[in-house]
Amino acid sequence: MLRSELVTRMQSDFPDMRAQDVEAMVEVVLDEIVRALEKGDRVELRGFGAFSVRRRAARQGRNPRTGAAVKVAAKNVPFFKPGKELRAKVDVVAKPAKQARGAKAAKSAKPAKAAKSAKAAKQTKRRAK
Repeated sequence: MLRSELVTRMQSDFPDMRAQDVEAMVEVVLDEIVRALEKGDRVELRGFGAFSVRRRAARQGRNPRTGAAVKVAAKNVPFFKPGKELRAKVDVVAKPAKQARGAKAAKSAKPAKAAKSAKAAKQTKRRAK
């Protein structure tokens, strides 16, 4: 969901408010979360989750292109830990999707094996010649 989609959704939930007011509310909430994190504070929204800052130590990294060693400086990174209610709601939505994928994968696995064994048989015949 994009910020603009969130504003649109809130406008439909609060039709008495002007669009500019709803945008300002979203902006204030997000700005306050950022300000708290900048100060190193923790922001907890009961049922949703908690935002905090974690310290990453300096480390030795690698340039993926050249493989050369690179020093990576220590830094602070934002961290989000979902709340119990959010985890439960997301898990309920995810379970049917996993089952559907598992069933679909099981159906498609048999033809793939047959195709693979047919290909192996052709290669064996070629080698025998």
